[in-house]
Amino acid sequence: MAKIRLTKNELKIQKDALKRFNRYLPMLQLKKQQLQVEIGRIDNSLTKLDSQINAFESRVYSWVDLFAEDIGLVSLLKIKQINTDTGNIAGIDIPIFTSIDFQEPAYDYLLIPFWADAAVEALKEAMALKAELLILRKQRLILQEELRITTQRVNLFEKVKIPEALENIRIIQIHLGDLQIAGVVRGKIAKAKIEKRRELVNV
Repeated sequence: MAKIRLTKNELKIQKDALKRFNRYLPMLQLKKQQLQVEIGRIDNSLTKLDSQINAFESRVYSWVDLFAEDIGLVSLLKIKQINTDTGNIAGIDIPIFTSIDFQEPAYDYLLIPFWADAAVEALKEAMALKAELLILRKQRLILQEELRITTQRVNLFEKVKIPEALENIRIIQIHLGDLQIAGVVRGKIAKAKIEKRRELVNV
């Protein structure tokens, strides 16, 4: 703990600091709660999306396996761009998945099997789901980091700053109280001496 000056001015500084800490702490606690709730919501979305991806893959693989022919399906479809919007959670900007753009090279319909179109559409859906999963994970990382920082601040205020300010106020008030008592005692002693001198003069 830093050494404090035992003065009335320092007492005011410490009381102002305590008011400030007590004003900011509830806002930080609210932010912490909002972040925890939002991270929980993202976790639920990730679980649902994972299940959706697994169900989709099971569904697609059941009919894709019928076509053993390797036609280089992946080369027929490339991601051009993942489009996102910006959302705001507790004052923090996070990316929100909106859509995905594909670059589709032209291919010869006579050389590619008839089922390739359905396979390309299925691949688009799989890539879109995985892109959404990627953005959700990014959201979680951003909010998790913000939660870590906010939790540190809450702990700093609750466990360090507020108790420190209260202790400083207590120490300064005791010191100022002692000075006041000492001043009263000195005043009484001085008054008693003056009274004694008067009595000696009057004798």
